[in-house]
Amino acid sequence: MDSTPSTGLDRLIAGYRRFIRTGWEPHRKRWETLREGQQPDVLVIACSDSRVDPSQIFDVYPGEVFVVRNVAALVPPFETNPGRHGVSAALEFAVQVLQVKEIVVMGHGRCGGCKVALTGELKDAAPGEGGFIAEWIGLLDHVREPVVHSHGTEGREAEHAMEQAAVQVSLDNLRTFPCIRQKERAGELRLTGAIFAISDGMLHLLDEETGTYAPVPQE
Repeated sequence: MDSTPSTGLDRLIAGYRRFIRTGWEPHRKRWETLREGQQPDVLVIACSDSRVDPSQIFDVYPGEVFVVRNVAALVPPFETNPGRHGVSAALEFAVQVLQVKEIVVMGHGRCGGCKVALTGELKDAAPGEGGFIAEWIGLLDHVREPVVHSHGTEGREAEHAMEQAAVQVSLDNLRTFPCIRQKERAGELRLTGAIFAISDGMLHLLDEETGTYAPVPQE
């Protein structure tokens, strides 16, 4: 008889049962400690893409990193206009309440959000039919033009350039938040840009002074 889970929820429940056996029971003391609160020292801002789970990529235990995920790993600029500022609220909590010491913006290869920002294919879409995505990735509008000028709107080279530009946009926008800017200047907080390549598993770190990425050594 085939015991393969038949639905998405079935797979999740099967995974939960494995977690109880291999992730919960062997680490019961850690979970008991986490019950009292969390003290992560790193905030990771990553894409919602199902292929780039920061906890898996960085092989961390529960409680070690605070994670914010959204389309294209974008951070909006500091704004005080009315609205529901989900990313800003998460940043505020991580920096001011949890007092993290590091913020890592992790973009990734083959990012669908960056590709749509590059092609502009959802520009006139209505909300609920792509319009929400278009408005969100509009955060990249000001960097799209130089990317298109140098690389066009199609092909891996153009997509890669857009993915790199998106990481820098998020880093720049992080520094518009007074609490982040002040802590970085005081040496209490470090910001880092990174890109994870799905095709080969390589993580590249951004050197902001040169604007170049270098692969992280495997050992």
